[in-house]
Amino acid sequence: MNSLPRPTLLSLGSINADFQVRVDQPPGSQETLLAHDFCRLAGGKASNTAWLGATFGHRSLLLGRVGDDELAEQALGSLREAGVDITGVTQAKGEPTAVSMIMVPPDGKKHIVLATNANDCWDDSATAAMVRQIERTESPACLVVNCEVPAAVVLQAAKAARGKDIPVVLDPSFPDRVPDELLPCLYAVTPNTSEAQALTGREIQNLQDAAWAARQLRDRGVRIACVKLGDGGCVLDAGEGALHVPPGEVRPIDSTGAGDAFTGVFAIALLEGREPHEAAAWGVAAANLAVTAYGSKPAYPDRQQVCSMAAHLLHDARWLDER
Repeated sequence: MNSLPRPTLLSLGSINADFQVRVDQPPGSQETLLAHDFCRLAGGKASNTAWLGATFGHRSLLLGRVGDDELAEQALGSLREAGVDITGVTQAKGEPTAVSMIMVPPDGKKHIVLATNANDCWDDSATAAMVRQIERTESPACLVVNCEVPAAVVLQAAKAARGKDIPVVLDPSFPDRVPDELLPCLYAVTPNTSEAQALTGREIQNLQDAAWAARQLRDRGVRIACVKLGDGGCVLDAGEGALHVPPGEVRPIDSTGAGDAFTGVFAIALLEGREPHEAAAWGVAAANLAVTAYGSKPAYPDRQQVCSMAAHLLHDARWLDER
Protein backbone atom coordinates (compact mmCIF):
# COMPACT_ATOMS: atom_id res chain seq x y z
CA MET A 1 0.00 0.00 0.00
CA ASN A 2 1.35 3.44 -0.95
CA SER A 3 1.94 5.87 1.91
CA LEU A 4 0.64 9.43 1.76
CA PRO A 5 3.08 11.98 0.29
CA ARG A 6 5.27 13.76 2.80
CA PRO A 7 4.17 17.41 3.24
CA THR A 8 6.52 19.93 1.65
CA LEU A 9 7.44 23.33 3.02
CA LEU A 10 8.83 25.60 0.30
CA SER A 11 10.78 28.62 1.55
CA LEU A 12 11.65 31.48 -0.82
CA GLY A 13 13.58 34.58 0.18
CA SER A 14 16.72 35.72 1.93
CA ILE A 15 19.69 33.46 2.61
CA ASN A 16 22.44 35.16 4.62
CA ALA A 17 25.75 34.65 6.32
CA ASP A 18 25.20 36.05 9.83
CA PHE A 19 27.90 37.70 11.93
CA GLN A 20 26.60 38.23 15.45
CA VAL A 21 27.95 39.78 18.65
CA ARG A 22 26.68 40.78 22.05
CA VAL A 23 27.25 44.38 23.20
CA ASP A 24 26.92 45.75 26.73
CA GLN A 25 25.07 48.91 25.76
CA PRO A 26 22.62 49.73 22.95
CA PRO A 27 24.15 50.88 19.65
CA GLY A 28 23.62 54.52 18.77
CA SER A 29 26.54 56.54 20.11
CA GLN A 30 29.53 57.50 18.01
CA GLU A 31 31.89 55.70 20.35
CA THR A 32 33.33 52.31 19.52
CA LEU A 33 31.39 49.58 21.30
CA LEU A 34 33.16 46.61 22.81
CA ALA A 35 31.58 43.28 21.83
CA HIS A 36 31.83 39.65 22.88
CA ASP A 37 30.32 36.23 22.10
CA PHE A 38 31.08 36.56 18.39
CA CYS A 39 29.55 33.84 16.23
CA ARG A 40 29.13 33.04 12.55
CA LEU A 41 25.81 31.47 11.62
CA ALA A 42 23.54 30.65 8.72
CA GLY A 43 20.76 33.22 8.58
CA GLY A 44 18.06 34.82 6.49
CA LYS A 45 14.28 34.55 6.65
CA ALA A 46 13.92 31.78 4.06
CA SER A 47 16.87 29.93 5.58
CA ASN A 48 15.29 30.02 9.04
CA THR A 49 11.90 28.88 7.76
CA ALA A 50 13.46 26.03 5.80
CA TRP A 51 15.43 24.90 8.85
CA LEU A 52 12.23 24.80 10.92
CA GLY A 53 10.45 22.82 8.21
CA ALA A 54 13.13 20.14 8.31
CA THR A 55 13.40 20.00 12.10
CA PHE A 56 9.61 19.66 12.39
CA GLY A 57 9.78 16.56 10.21
CA HIS A 58 8.67 17.77 6.79
CA ARG A 59 10.29 17.80 3.39
CA SER A 60 11.83 21.26 3.29
CA LEU A 61 12.92 22.90 0.03
CA LEU A 62 14.85 26.19 0.09
CA LEU A 63 14.59 28.57 -2.88
CA GLY A 64 16.96 31.52 -3.17
CA ARG A 65 20.35 32.86 -4.18
CA VAL A 66 23.86 32.83 -2.75
CA GLY A 67 27.05 34.32 -4.11
CA ASP A 68 30.05 32.59 -5.63
CA ASP A 69 32.18 33.22 -2.54
CA GLU A 70 33.30 31.35 0.57
CA LEU A 71 30.35 32.71 2.58
CA ALA A 72 27.93 30.56 0.59
CA GLU A 73 28.97 27.51 2.59
CA GLN A 74 28.46 29.37 5.88
CA ALA A 75 24.93 30.23 4.69
CA LEU A 76 24.06 26.70 3.53
CA GLY A 77 26.16 24.21 5.49
CA SER A 78 23.97 23.84 8.58
CA LEU A 79 20.84 23.65 6.43
CA ARG A 80 22.27 20.75 4.46
CA GLU A 81 23.13 18.99 7.74
CA ALA A 82 19.58 19.54 9.02
CA GLY A 83 18.13 17.81 5.97
CA VAL A 84 16.98 20.85 3.99
CA ASP A 85 16.88 20.32 0.22
CA ILE A 86 19.06 23.13 -1.17
CA THR A 87 18.87 22.12 -4.85
CA GLY A 88 16.61 25.14 -5.36
CA VAL A 89 19.39 27.54 -4.32
CA THR A 90 21.20 29.06 -7.30
CA GLN A 91 24.48 30.94 -7.47
CA ALA A 92 24.75 34.59 -8.50
CA LYS A 93 27.97 34.75 -10.50
CA GLY A 94 30.26 37.60 -9.52
CA GLU A 95 28.16 38.56 -6.48
CA PRO A 96 28.82 38.06 -2.77
CA THR A 97 26.49 36.12 -0.52
CA ALA A 98 24.17 38.32 1.54
CA VAL A 99 25.61 39.36 4.90
CA SER A 100 23.73 40.24 8.08
CA MET A 101 25.59 42.03 10.88
CA ILE A 102 23.78 41.67 14.20
CA MET A 103 24.37 43.37 17.54
CA VAL A 104 22.45 42.15 20.59
CA PRO A 105 22.33 44.51 23.63
CA PRO A 106 21.43 43.42 27.18
CA ASP A 107 17.67 43.80 26.60
CA GLY A 108 17.87 41.24 23.78
CA LYS A 109 16.39 43.59 21.15
CA LYS A 110 18.74 43.00 18.27
CA HIS A 111 20.03 45.60 15.81
CA ILE A 112 20.61 44.33 12.26
CA VAL A 113 22.36 45.74 9.22
CA LEU A 114 21.73 43.69 6.08
CA ALA A 115 23.69 43.75 2.82
CA THR A 116 21.28 42.00 0.44
CA ASN A 117 23.96 41.18 -2.19
CA ALA A 118 23.01 37.92 -3.97
CA ASN A 119 19.48 37.97 -2.52
CA ASP A 120 18.67 40.83 -4.89
CA CYS A 121 20.52 39.44 -7.92
CA TRP A 122 18.01 37.34 -9.85
CA ASP A 123 18.22 36.79 -13.61
CA ASP A 124 15.63 35.21 -15.89
CA SER A 125 17.30 31.80 -15.65
CA ALA A 126 17.24 31.74 -11.84
CA THR A 127 13.63 32.91 -11.73
CA ALA A 128 12.54 30.28 -14.25
CA ALA A 129 14.32 27.55 -12.28
CA MET A 130 12.54 28.67 -9.10
CA VAL A 131 9.14 28.59 -10.82
CA ARG A 132 9.84 25.08 -12.15
CA GLN A 133 10.65 23.88 -8.60
CA ILE A 134 7.27 25.15 -7.40
CA GLU A 135 5.41 23.69 -10.37
CA ARG A 136 6.98 20.26 -9.73
CA THR A 137 5.88 20.23 -6.08
CA GLU A 138 2.94 18.02 -5.25
CA SER A 139 0.41 18.62 -2.49
CA PRO A 140 0.28 18.77 0.43
CA ALA A 141 2.60 21.77 0.35
CA CYS A 142 2.88 25.36 1.53
CA LEU A 143 5.04 28.19 0.17
CA VAL A 144 6.48 30.72 2.62
CA VAL A 145 7.89 33.86 1.00
CA ASN A 146 9.45 37.10 2.15
CA CYS A 147 10.27 40.31 0.33
CA GLU A 148 14.00 40.36 0.93
CA VAL A 149 14.28 39.26 -2.70
CA PRO A 150 12.91 41.27 -5.68
CA ALA A 151 9.16 41.86 -5.74
CA ALA A 152 8.87 40.45 -9.27
CA VAL A 153 10.39 37.15 -8.10
CA VAL A 154 7.97 36.92 -5.17
CA LEU A 155 5.00 37.66 -7.42
CA GLN A 156 5.97 35.00 -9.97
CA ALA A 157 6.44 32.47 -7.17
CA ALA A 158 3.05 33.27 -5.66
CA LYS A 159 1.31 32.96 -9.02
CA ALA A 160 3.03 29.64 -9.72
CA ALA A 161 1.96 28.33 -6.31
CA ARG A 162 -1.61 29.50 -6.82
CA GLY A 163 -1.63 27.64 -10.13
CA LYS A 164 -0.79 24.46 -8.20
CA ASP A 165 -3.30 25.20 -5.40
CA ILE A 166 -0.39 25.58 -2.98
CA PRO A 167 -1.21 28.11 -0.23
CA VAL A 168 1.20 31.04 0.11
CA VAL A 169 2.20 32.60 3.44
CA LEU A 170 3.94 35.99 3.21
CA ASP A 171 6.30 37.60 5.72
CA PRO A 172 6.10 41.16 4.31
CA SER A 173 9.64 42.29 5.00
CA PHE A 174 10.33 44.67 3.29
CA PRO A 175 6.76 46.10 3.13
CA ASP A 176 7.61 48.64 0.44
CA ARG A 177 8.26 45.67 -1.87
CA VAL A 178 4.71 44.29 -1.51
CA PRO A 179 2.71 45.15 -4.66
CA ASP A 180 -1.08 45.37 -4.37
CA GLU A 181 -1.48 42.56 -6.91
CA LEU A 182 0.39 40.16 -4.60
CA LEU A 183 -2.15 40.25 -1.77
CA PRO A 184 -4.97 38.35 -3.56
CA CYS A 185 -2.45 35.56 -4.28
CA LEU A 186 -1.88 35.00 -0.57
CA TYR A 187 -3.45 32.57 1.85
CA ALA A 188 -1.91 34.30 4.88
CA VAL A 189 0.24 37.30 5.78
CA THR A 190 2.21 37.85 9.02
CA PRO A 191 3.36 41.49 9.35
CA ASN A 192 4.79 42.95 12.53
CA THR A 193 3.27 46.23 13.68
CA SER A 194 5.60 48.48 11.67
CA GLU A 195 5.02 46.40 8.54
CA ALA A 196 1.25 46.43 9.12
CA GLN A 197 1.42 50.21 9.44
CA ALA A 198 3.34 50.49 6.17
CA LEU A 199 0.85 48.23 4.38
CA THR A 200 -2.29 49.95 5.70
CA GLY A 201 -1.19 53.54 6.37
CA ARG A 202 -2.35 53.53 10.01
CA GLU A 203 -0.15 53.50 13.10
CA ILE A 204 -0.56 50.42 15.26
CA GLN A 205 -0.78 51.62 18.87
CA ASN A 206 -3.05 49.05 20.50
CA LEU A 207 -4.92 45.79 19.97
CA GLN A 208 -7.81 47.50 18.22
CA ASP A 209 -5.45 49.09 15.70
CA ALA A 210 -3.90 45.67 15.03
CA ALA A 211 -7.37 44.17 14.55
CA TRP A 212 -8.26 46.96 12.13
CA ALA A 213 -5.05 46.38 10.14
CA ALA A 214 -5.68 42.65 9.95
CA ARG A 215 -9.21 43.28 8.65
CA GLN A 216 -7.90 45.74 6.06
CA LEU A 217 -5.46 43.15 4.74
CA ARG A 218 -8.26 40.59 4.51
CA ASP A 219 -10.41 43.12 2.65
CA ARG A 220 -7.57 43.42 0.10
CA GLY A 221 -7.68 39.72 -0.70
CA VAL A 222 -5.69 37.85 1.98
CA ARG A 223 -7.62 35.02 3.62
CA ILE A 224 -5.76 35.06 6.96
CA ALA A 225 -4.02 38.10 8.47
CA CYS A 226 -1.92 37.76 11.60
CA VAL A 227 -0.29 40.89 13.07
CA LYS A 228 2.74 40.10 15.25
CA LEU A 229 2.83 42.37 18.30
CA GLY A 230 5.90 43.87 19.93
CA ASP A 231 5.26 42.04 23.20
CA GLY A 232 5.39 38.64 21.48
CA GLY A 233 1.66 38.08 21.05
CA CYS A 234 -0.44 38.45 17.91
CA VAL A 235 -3.86 39.49 16.59
CA LEU A 236 -5.42 37.07 14.11
CA ASP A 237 -8.28 37.64 11.67
CA ALA A 238 -9.27 34.55 9.68
CA GLY A 239 -12.80 35.71 8.88
CA GLU A 240 -14.42 35.14 12.26
CA GLY A 241 -13.37 38.37 13.95
CA ALA A 242 -10.16 39.41 15.68
CA LEU A 243 -8.53 37.00 18.14
CA HIS A 244 -5.76 38.14 20.49
CA VAL A 245 -3.21 35.46 21.37
CA PRO A 246 -1.15 36.75 24.31
CA PRO A 247 2.60 36.27 24.72
CA GLY A 248 4.12 33.65 26.96
CA GLU A 249 6.09 34.44 30.08
CA VAL A 250 9.73 34.24 29.01
CA ARG A 251 12.99 36.04 29.78
CA PRO A 252 14.30 37.54 26.52
CA ILE A 253 17.95 36.93 25.73
CA ASP A 254 18.09 37.58 21.97
CA SER A 255 15.22 38.47 19.63
CA THR A 256 17.15 37.51 16.48
CA GLY A 257 15.00 35.35 14.21
CA ALA A 258 11.92 35.42 16.47
CA GLY A 259 9.68 36.81 13.74
CA ASP A 260 10.95 34.16 11.33
CA ALA A 261 10.16 31.48 13.92
CA PHE A 262 6.60 32.81 14.14
CA THR A 263 6.01 32.76 10.39
CA GLY A 264 7.74 29.43 9.83
CA VAL A 265 5.92 27.54 12.57
CA PHE A 266 2.62 29.29 11.74
CA ALA A 267 3.00 28.02 8.14
CA ILE A 268 3.97 24.53 9.33
CA ALA A 269 0.81 24.36 11.45
CA LEU A 270 -1.31 25.38 8.46
CA LEU A 271 0.52 22.82 6.30
CA GLU A 272 -0.45 20.15 8.83
CA GLY A 273 -4.12 21.13 8.53
CA ARG A 274 -4.46 22.92 11.85
CA GLU A 275 -7.06 25.67 12.29
CA PRO A 276 -5.84 29.28 12.00
CA HIS A 277 -6.28 30.04 15.73
CA GLU A 278 -4.14 27.03 16.63
CA ALA A 279 -1.56 27.97 13.99
CA ALA A 280 -1.38 31.48 15.48
CA ALA A 281 -0.77 30.02 18.95
CA TRP A 282 1.97 27.81 17.51
CA GLY A 283 3.57 30.88 15.94
CA VAL A 284 3.45 32.89 19.15
CA ALA A 285 4.89 29.97 21.12
CA ALA A 286 7.74 29.51 18.64
CA ALA A 287 8.59 33.22 18.63
CA ASN A 288 8.51 33.46 22.43
CA LEU A 289 10.69 30.40 22.91
CA ALA A 290 13.12 31.62 20.24
CA VAL A 291 14.10 34.70 22.28
CA THR A 292 15.24 32.67 25.29
CA ALA A 293 18.69 31.82 23.92
CA TYR A 294 21.42 33.41 21.81
CA GLY A 295 21.23 33.20 18.00
CA SER A 296 18.35 32.27 15.72
CA LYS A 297 18.48 28.61 14.65
CA PRO A 298 20.38 27.49 17.80
CA ALA A 299 17.56 28.97 19.90
CA TYR A 300 14.63 27.55 17.95
CA PRO A 301 12.29 25.22 19.88
CA ASP A 302 11.19 21.74 18.88
CA ARG A 303 7.66 20.53 18.22
CA GLN A 304 7.01 19.35 21.77
CA GLN A 305 8.03 22.69 23.29
CA VAL A 306 5.84 24.59 20.84
CA CYS A 307 2.80 22.37 21.42
CA SER A 308 3.12 22.65 25.19
CA MET A 309 3.26 26.46 25.26
CA ALA A 310 0.64 26.87 22.51
CA ALA A 311 -1.92 24.94 24.56
CA HIS A 312 -1.53 27.42 27.42
CA LEU A 313 -1.67 30.41 25.07
CA LEU A 314 -4.90 29.22 23.46
CA HIS A 315 -6.48 28.93 26.90
CA ASP A 316 -5.74 32.63 27.49
CA ALA A 317 -6.64 33.89 23.99
CA ARG A 318 -9.66 36.18 23.69
CA TRP A 319 -11.84 37.70 21.00
CA LEU A 320 -11.58 41.46 20.66
CA ASP A 321 -15.13 41.95 19.39
CA GLU A 322 -18.53 40.98 20.73
CA ARG A 323 -19.17 37.23 20.32
